[in-house]
Amino acid sequence: MSKADISRAAVLAVVLLASGCASAQGDYPSLAVRENERVTGSLDAPTAPPFVPAPATPATLESLGELTATASMAHQAFLAEANAVTPVVSRASGSAVGSDAWAQAQVAIAGLESRRSVAMIALADIDRLYVDAVTNGSEAGQIADSRAIVSNQIGEQDAQIAALLGRLTQ
Repeated sequence: MSKADISRAAVLAVVLLASGCASAQGDYPSLAVRENERVTGSLDAPTAPPFVPAPATPATLESLGELTATASMAHQAFLAEANAVTPVVSRASGSAVGSDAWAQAQVAIAGLESRRSVAMIALADIDRLYVDAVTNGSEAGQIADSRAIVSNQIGEQDAQIAALLGRLTQ
């Protein structure tokens, strides 16, 4: 095929395409929206029934009771030990860092922190029960109440430890 033949074929193609566009005016339907294609009316979403969580299992409630009792006993033991540690810290207040009195107070406070860890472990297990209940769609109100009680006890313990440490550094 020569260059002249290719040029003629290209011109013929352009002419045919142009004539196709010119004849499309009356042969095709309009693309405008028809009356029956317009949206009318409204649609209300159906109302879902309220979610009612399943009650907590007896095993969960039993475990919760044991953990809450453990945390409560740990709190009582902490308070008793804190009463014994307070005079040790008072004697060491103002003493030099590294002195015998200061070291005894540090050991006594470390014992309190260890006592607090028992309640913190119980709180971590209560948190696990709470997460399990929520993710399984079970009722978690009683677990949340127990968690708040134990968390408040640990907060009280933290405050006492901080006060004793503050007294020691005076």
